[in-house]
Amino acid sequence: MKRNLVIGTRASKLALWQANHVAACLRERYPDMEIELKNMVTTGDKILDVPLAKIGGKGLFTKELEVAMLSGEIDLAVHSLKDMPTELPEGLILAAVTERVDPGDALISPEYQTLDKLPVNARVGTSSLRRKAQLLHARPDLDIVDLRGNLDTRLKKLITEKLDAILLAVAGLRRLGWDEHITQVLPQNICLPAVGQGALAIEARQNDTDTLELLAFLNHEPTRQATLAERAFLAEVEGGCQIPIGVYAQVTDPNMLQVQAVIMSPDGKAVVRETASGQTGEAAELGRTLAVCMLENGGREILAKLYEG
Repeated sequence: MKRNLVIGTRASKLALWQANHVAACLRERYPDMEIELKNMVTTGDKILDVPLAKIGGKGLFTKELEVAMLSGEIDLAVHSLKDMPTELPEGLILAAVTERVDPGDALISPEYQTLDKLPVNARVGTSSLRRKAQLLHARPDLDIVDLRGNLDTRLKKLITEKLDAILLAVAGLRRLGWDEHITQVLPQNICLPAVGQGALAIEARQNDTDTLELLAFLNHEPTRQATLAERAFLAEVEGGCQIPIGVYAQVTDPNMLQVQAVIMSPDGKAVVRETASGQTGEAAELGRTLAVCMLENGGREILAKLYEG
């Protein structure tokens, strides 16, 4: 057994919480092992004044960590699974996917509390095209303002930029103990989550069998199967942060999986939404099949117009 592990992490409060959570689990399981955290700055952390959709999407938060893993500088990295591209660099794999916490999106509006109570033309901050499109579908009158930065930065901007509301992931707020900021968890018929939202991904080298064996206990198989379907859906649609897609899968009994998904135009006017069920052992195929069906039923036209624009 290895004597030490080096965990790579971004330096934001949430990323550090996630890395420390995994480190604590490892220390409890392997009390004689030395666990070290190495903070790193990613491209996504450096560029805060440009919408993610214009600078490349998900890989912006993982690339530097993956380079460090491949060079042997770190042994593993802890990510929010929703930040990970569907294709990983050659030589790296998802060693474990942790049990999912609430995958929902939180509305934070101290004055108005809920989406339906926001005034006409209310200013709502979000950095996500997925959230923007679904919000505009429900409330076409809203003025959506781009909002970048870490969770604490975005919470401050709610006040400093005089926004009526902002949207953040429920999971991140709960992990940091900031539940009191949540005024509404948006129902999934209004806002489906991002792929993998609420789950942590632990990435490691494919050939590092010792580390993979050490991490295996952290894997939560129902969450892994559900997010496998979601990531397969996204890969088939060939989407990323720059395409308004929501998808959520859950194990409904030990052998069955249900997947809900939506493809939208950025203005929320064009919508394709469907649900599919299948065997948990065929999670990836279920996600791909649903994606193909939705593309054939109008999704392809939505994406074609998006690419034209």
